Amino acid sequence: MTTVPTSVTVSPGLPALVRQVALPIVVIGLLGGAGYLLFPDDLAFLTRLISITLLVLSLDLVVGYCGIATLGHAALYGVSAYVAGNVCLAGHADPLLLLAVGAFAGAVVGLLSGVIVSRFRGLPQLVLSIAIGQLVGALSNKLSSLTGGSDGLAGISPGRIFGVFGFDLFGRTGYVFSLAVLAVVFVVLARLAASPFGLICRGIRDDNLRARMIGAAVYPRLIAMYGISGAVAGIGGALTAINTGVVGLDSVSFERSAEALVMLVLGGAGSLWGALFGAIIFQLFEHLVSAANPFHWMTLVGLLLIAIVLFAPSGLGPAVTSAWRRARGGGA
Repeated sequence: MTTVPTSVTVSPGLPALVRQVALPIVVIGLLGGAGYLLFPDDLAFLTRLISITLLVLSLDLVVGYCGIATLGHAALYGVSAYVAGNVCLAGHADPLLLLAVGAFAGAVVGLLSGVIVSRFRGLPQLVLSIAIGQLVGALSNKLSSLTGGSDGLAGISPGRIFGVFGFDLFGRTGYVFSLAVLAVVFVVLARLAASPFGLICRGIRDDNLRARMIGAAVYPRLIAMYGISGAVAGIGGALTAINTGVVGLDSVSFERSAEALVMLVLGGAGSLWGALFGAIIFQLFEHLVSAANPFHWMTLVGLLLIAIVLFAPSGLGPAVTSAWRRARGGGA
């Protein structure tokens, strides 16, 4: 009598643990290896790709999981990059410390933004997010003593990882470090998305009124998710400062926010895998097309986005998933 319940309760947890922990590590490791083989001389592009992917993942937490409309998410990313850069210039160059500082700064900005943005829905919410992003951009330009203004914050030189692995000229250490950070963050977010907190946030996204009727504290949860999203964006911003050594105004620009939202829509909002692959596909396509056709690459990118919206309006992730399920059903 006692052995049967034990087997029933233990075994269902194993596939979920594999799906949320082992699978992301394996997939991100394989993607990282493929990226190194395809772009061995352009690791700077790959490290930038990882940083922006973290921004897109953070955006998915508020847009895809909570239904918050925002076009100012780069503010969380850029402020964290500036804070991490200033901490490094102050003499605290440990990369792990800079990541922690970036996550903390992003979380603080995210909580402050969430307090304002989460109180509204729809168009006012979108306008407020844009206003916050523009305010941060203007302050970044004016506070040149902290940000370098239009010249950017330069001279950022991180120390060795664990006191052993130094950042080399070819970017190998930075690439492996960024890849490991992405894998860890993705695993944590996968666990978060499957937790009761993540499921309640999805319920708030689907039906705000019903979530209130069952007793869910909607507003505090939205603020909390905004803070978590800010921490993830902050890690991405800190990685940018660590790997590039320079933080410019483009990190807090409206274009950066809009580009991240496009990547999320491309992959499919409400899915961490969709956000991951949407960011990778968009940036790879943009990189290859701009190199092949420097004059008309934006036209080709626009055509790609139009095709995705027409033929896969929910994003590539849900489209591939539904096609796979139909294929399995047909095969059965």
